[in-house]
Amino acid sequence: MISSPPHMMSVPERLQKAWDEANSFIENGNPEKALDALRDVAWSECKNDSQRAQTSRYAADAGTLWGEIDANSQKKRWQKAYKNYKTALDFDPKDKETRRRMNKLASMMDENAISVNSGFQMFNEGNPTPIGLMAIVVAIFVFLASFKVVTDAIDPDGIGLWNAINGENTPNDLINGTVILEISYVNQNDERVDVSIEILLKPIDAPIHVENFLKLTNDFRYDNTQLHRIIDDFMIQGGDIDHMSGMGGYAGKWFGYCNGQVSASPDDCDLSDWTIPDETSKENMGLLHHPCTISMAKTSAPNTGGSQFFLIPGDSEPHHLDGVHTVFGEIVSGCEHVTAISEIQTGSDDKPVNPVMLKKAYVKV
Repeated sequence: MISSPPHMMSVPERLQKAWDEANSFIENGNPEKALDALRDVAWSECKNDSQRAQTSRYAADAGTLWGEIDANSQKKRWQKAYKNYKTALDFDPKDKETRRRMNKLASMMDENAISVNSGFQMFNEGNPTPIGLMAIVVAIFVFLASFKVVTDAIDPDGIGLWNAINGENTPNDLINGTVILEISYVNQNDERVDVSIEILLKPIDAPIHVENFLKLTNDFRYDNTQLHRIIDDFMIQGGDIDHMSGMGGYAGKWFGYCNGQVSASPDDCDLSDWTIPDETSKENMGLLHHPCTISMAKTSAPNTGGSQFFLIPGDSEPHHLDGVHTVFGEIVSGCEHVTAISEIQTGSDDKPVNPVMLKKAYVKV
């Protein structure tokens, strides 16, 4: 039985049961069932970072075992397991046992000539690699896919948004809702200041993006993350709930897409690969990238949005992103703070010299 560490008191009963079931499945050589138990129950029951760290570690344990017993999927399972160990350490960097297990897996992967990263990298620390740049150029001139039809077919009136997030709320209730972002940054005078930004969400125009953003917000996934990439006169980017570096993040719930591809079941897709469908295209532009808006970050491939987003300051109009990235809200208060943050000092990879922290995100009541 998985016992709770001393620093993790008051574990919810459903969470402890899911951990126990997962551990039992692992001990009996059934990692797939273990991952099902964690995916279906455990993650939504986590109340703090310590519990999220434990859940991620158990998912990594299951993935490691799966790779050991299934040689055909070993590379995929071990790479995802390694990613889950890293996620666990992001939540709890002092967990020596998780680090030990991750290092052991890394040694096993090295012995089997398996890299810790899956495939070539389109982006590094939020910026495109040379391969990524080439893919972007090709994608722009060759193919920009539209999935607005799919979105409308799945949920033409955005009913899933209102039922999943607010139950009894009507569309008009949500149209007038806002999310507050509390951000801490070091200004031009080398003073750390705390500011608030209000975002009016647009569920009629981008129902899936709004539902995803609200789910992540209500699950406290954005709390204590970083705005990791800042470019003056362009945008400020954050929302990496995995590593806070631009290399991670995934959808808040299952929307039918696995790493940009339509998938029938979440059972065939690791949590870290859950993505959402685009809700804009060159044919159906959707909301435009005007100053003081929020848009979904993703790779150059379609339907690869997850948790990362970017805020557009008051002096930027990146309309070259129209029809490619989905705008899903408007900054109705505090856009001057977004503009000020966009002008702070940055180093390599457009990373702020002093961390810009998203301390808290919550729905305004």
